[in-house]
Amino acid sequence: MDRAIKPLDRPVALADQVYQTLREQLRTGRIGPSQRLQEVMLATQLGVSRTPVREALARLASEGLVEADGRGFAVPGLTPVDVDDIYAVRGLLEPEAMRHAARRAADGAARAPLEEALAEAEAAHAAGDADRFIAANGRFREAWIALVANRRLVRAIGLYADHVRYLRALTLADPAVRAGALAGMREIAQGLRAGDADAAARAMRAQLERAQRALLPHTRNEAPAAAGK
Repeated sequence: MDRAIKPLDRPVALADQVYQTLREQLRTGRIGPSQRLQEVMLATQLGVSRTPVREALARLASEGLVEADGRGFAVPGLTPVDVDDIYAVRGLLEPEAMRHAARRAADGAARAPLEEALAEAEAAHAAGDADRFIAANGRFREAWIALVANRRLVRAIGLYADHVRYLRALTLADPAVRAGALAGMREIAQGLRAGDADAAARAMRAQLERAQRALLPHTRNEAPAAAGK
């Protein structure tokens, strides 16, 4: 075939729009574990019928972002075991990714977005502006991940992107948690400026440990199901 097939022009399906809207609310923490998601209520709020809402909720449930809860859906709460599992995986991936980032971070131009995000976080913390700090913290993470040349490693880290955004919104409203996060960002930036892979990896590991401790008060205490005999 000599000519390329042109993509069809079509509006985004209504169910996709509802899905994107709800997903953004979930990932930023505007919808949390205390809120139930019911088709009728959401359809009314969004000005749509129940069908696209039902399709969007089913899609979110298939991705583990919500779960069925009686006559509606809810954000699944995390147990301490969930947190341990998540941070065990992040602890394997992110310090190693930081080592990769350090190889390119000695270049000031490549590191500039990270430095800008750190400066913004400093200013936001000084002003006591949680929303501004959360946004800067997100840009800082994006900036160091952009320094990682191993795209497969980046994709693996990306599997936890929604989780990280949700936890950021859940925990960084606390000024003490923000102060700890900022200290970790400074340590990471220092290791990257020096191109010191070991120091950067240690700083990331310490940052993950702080984040895990900050999250534990938000978990639900549920004993894990007994293993079958």
